[in-house]
Amino acid sequence: MLRYLAKHVLDHPGVSLKEYQIATEVFGRQPDFDPQLDSMVRVQAGRLRTKLAEYYASEGTADPIWVELPKGTYVLSFHPGATSAVRNHGGALGEARHESAPLQQTPRNWMISVVVLSVLLAVAVAGLAALLFARKNANPEASTEIHAAPAAFHTFWKSFLTGPEEPWVIFSNAAFTGRPDRGMRYYDPATDSKTQILDHYTGVGEVLAVHELDTVFASLHQRIRVKRGSLFSLDDAKNNDLIFIGSPSENLTLLDIPGTQEFVFKQVPAGPRAGNMEIVNIHAQSGEPKEVLASPANQPLVEDYAVIALVKGLNPSRSVLILAGTTTMGTQAAVEYVCRENSLEQLLQRLAVTRSGELRYFEALIHVKVARGVPVGSEIVAVRRESS
Repeated sequence: MLRYLAKHVLDHPGVSLKEYQIATEVFGRQPDFDPQLDSMVRVQAGRLRTKLAEYYASEGTADPIWVELPKGTYVLSFHPGATSAVRNHGGALGEARHESAPLQQTPRNWMISVVVLSVLLAVAVAGLAALLFARKNANPEASTEIHAAPAAFHTFWKSFLTGPEEPWVIFSNAAFTGRPDRGMRYYDPATDSKTQILDHYTGVGEVLAVHELDTVFASLHQRIRVKRGSLFSLDDAKNNDLIFIGSPSENLTLLDIPGTQEFVFKQVPAGPRAGNMEIVNIHAQSGEPKEVLASPANQPLVEDYAVIALVKGLNPSRSVLILAGTTTMGTQAAVEYVCRENSLEQLLQRLAVTRSGELRYFEALIHVKVARGVPVGSEIVAVRRESS
């Protein structure tokens, strides 16, 4: 687990880790793993924190860099060790008091296992510390290198980093009627004209999507402004770089500005899925689906589809990015796709964009796998890009 967390923080700085990822990729849990029912990852993380504390309280005291797994996260952090801090500040640090429980008699085999695990942990931590120490010596600005954004982030998000103002993130908040304690439904202007509108709700995927974007832009040293769709105006569209989260069915502001042309959101007009949101592939190529939908509403959500699109806005000098699924899970997956280094590199490769190249207008359709309300995998189905 320590090796996996260390590799992640070095390969994907600033990107959070999910319990589901650790369970399936480290401990071999099945795709239907549910962290609400199985606390294994949290238990192992607690044990790892304890082992790290024990290591730095004994043989790791003199390590130049200490590794920590803060509570509430699965992302490792690094800070100067006690010896380094004394050297850097020219003074003595306060003595840390470490209380330990009385030793208990332990079966010999168990004691051997503990010793072996402790040695392996010490070797892993020492190796990681040596790697980070070497990076620090090689680069005088290594204190910020740990949090430096990957090259793919700079390439993809470049147009959102150079504007006169910070980019705006517009998240969907559909109009509802009813009451939370008795049930709510989407607002229908044909029948609910005299009904109070509730427009202060959004989806789980949108909430997590805003967090993902905030993390990425923080690594790029850029702030973002967050605004709900119902408060968005056309003046905002003319004067700012915009990132829309959510489909036009809920992010109604997308209906007022130029949107996607190749992968278009529409409601199914008739049949058993009438009223459901689908994505229509306007110019479907050989082997591509013409229409795609999420799992039926009366069945567990196991798949969804989403669109990632950089499109022309009302102001040609400003950038507009649309990240939208047919459900909130698809929206979350679309945002995560452009906030993770590996998937972002795949997208840039499909768009034939080099690290130093210019990202032109494009639209991409992705298929999303969902397990127990969590997007667990996404793949590109089709891509359309502006010709040079």
